[in-house]
Amino acid sequence: MSGTDRNDSGPGTAPAGGTPRRGTTQIFFSATQYAAATVTAALRAGLFGPRAEHRRILVVSNTAAVPEVGTPLDRMAGFERLRPEFDEVRSWNDFISPHHPAGWSPRGQDLVLWEKAVRLAWNLGDEPVEIACESIQANPSRAVADIFADSPIHVYADGLMSYGPTRNRIPHQMSTRIARVLHLDLIPGLRPMLLAEYGVEPVAVPNESIVEVLSQIGEEGAGILAGRVPAEDRPTAVLLGQYLSAIDLITQDEEEELHVRMLRAAARAGHRGVLFKPHPSAPSVYNRTLEAEAEALGVRLTVLSEPVLAETVFARLKPELVIGCFSTALMTAAAFYGIPVARVGTELLLDRITPYENSNRIPLTIIDAALPDAERDETGAPLPLDSLGGKLGPLVRTVGYCMQSRKHPGLHEEAAAWLAAHLAGHPQYFKKRRLTALRLPGGSPVRAEALRRHPAVRKAVKQIRARQR
Repeated sequence: MSGTDRNDSGPGTAPAGGTPRRGTTQIFFSATQYAAATVTAALRAGLFGPRAEHRRILVVSNTAAVPEVGTPLDRMAGFERLRPEFDEVRSWNDFISPHHPAGWSPRGQDLVLWEKAVRLAWNLGDEPVEIACESIQANPSRAVADIFADSPIHVYADGLMSYGPTRNRIPHQMSTRIARVLHLDLIPGLRPMLLAEYGVEPVAVPNESIVEVLSQIGEEGAGILAGRVPAEDRPTAVLLGQYLSAIDLITQDEEEELHVRMLRAAARAGHRGVLFKPHPSAPSVYNRTLEAEAEALGVRLTVLSEPVLAETVFARLKPELVIGCFSTALMTAAAFYGIPVARVGTELLLDRITPYENSNRIPLTIIDAALPDAERDETGAPLPLDSLGGKLGPLVRTVGYCMQSRKHPGLHEEAAAWLAAHLAGHPQYFKKRRLTALRLPGGSPVRAEALRRHPAVRKAVKQIRARQR
C-alpha cells in the first residue's frame, strides 16, 4: 500500500497563511472531472459547512479498465481551478496498488486494519471523518464506506441516474449512515429515487454553482475550441457521442450508424456546420464513417477529439441545437445553457437494454419522453423545463417501481393506475413479462395450467404430497 500525497499538509493544518483547523475531516472521493466539479460546486455553495472549520481531502481514483494509460484526474487540464478547495489530494489507485479500484474491497475481518492503515498514511490521527462519494453501490465508494464504518456518508450523483432507483441493496449498518443525496437539478420538480427507500433526502446543488465551476475548468478547453473552430464560421449544431457499444448495449456498427443518423437529422433541420464530440472512450473509427456521410450531405463537420468538456462547447459555441441519444449532457445543455436539444435512437436502446433493472433505463426513459425526435419532430425550441418534472414524475416512478418493486412497494397502486391510463401510449418503456410478474395492467393473465407447469410450483406440490404420505 502507498498513499500518494499531492500536498504535504499535516493533520489539522490549513494552507499556508491560514489558521489551524478543528473539527471533522471531510474526505471527498472522485473518479471523474465532472464528479470533482460537482463536489467543488457543492463546497462553494456551502453544502459542507464553513471552509475554516474542516480539513478537506480530495481522493482521486481511476476506474478505467487500464488506469495506467489514462491521465489521473488531478493532472487533467483545469484541475488547478478546483485544487484550492482542498487541503490535500490523495490517490486511491496508489494507496491500494496493485489492486484495481473498481474490483477491490476489503475483507470484513480486515476493516479495522484498513482504517488504521488509511489514518496512518493520510495523517488522520483519531479525527472524526465524514465521507462524500459517488455511487455507494459500487467500488471504490463501497470499499471506503466499509473501511470508515462509523463515519457519516454523503452520496453525490452528477447525472440522470440519480432519478432512478438504487441498483443494489445497501446493508442496514451502512444505509443508516447516509445523510443525503446531492444531485444536479437537471429537471426541476422531479425528485430523485436514489436511496429513497432508506429515507435519504435529496439535496440539489445550485445550478449557478456548477455552471461557474464548469466554466472555470473549461478555460483551457475554450482555447482549444478557439483554435479548432473559426469564430466567424462556427458550427450551429453539436452531436454527442457515447460509448454504448463498449458497455454492450449495441454493436459498434450500430453505434456508428447512430451517429450517422444524428448527422442526417442535423442536416434535415438545416444545419450546414456541425461539430461531433465523441466520448473519450469511443474508438476513432466512428469519425471516418461520419466524415464520409458529412461529405455526401454537403455538411461541414468538425470532429472534436480533444479533451474538452461538453459544457465548454455549449458555453463557448452557443449552438442552436444539440443532438444525442441519452447522454446527461443533453439535459445540461437545456438546463444550464437554454439550448434546444433533440434525441436519436432511443427506441433501439429501449428495446435492447437488459436486464430491466439496468440503471441506464431511467436516463434513457427521461430523454425519450422529454425530448423531440430529431428525425421526425420539429426541433429548435427550448425544453419547457418548468413543467417537465410534473410530466415525467409519474412515468419515472412507474418505471422505477417496475425496476425495483421490492424496494418501493408503496408505489404499486400509483404504478397500476398510471399503466391503466397511459400504457397504450407508452408501451416502449415496459416489458410484458415484467408487468405480468408484478400483476400490473398490460401483463398476461396467469393461467392455472401455466402455474401447474411452473417448476417451482411442481416442486412445492411434490414436497407437500411427500409429507402427506
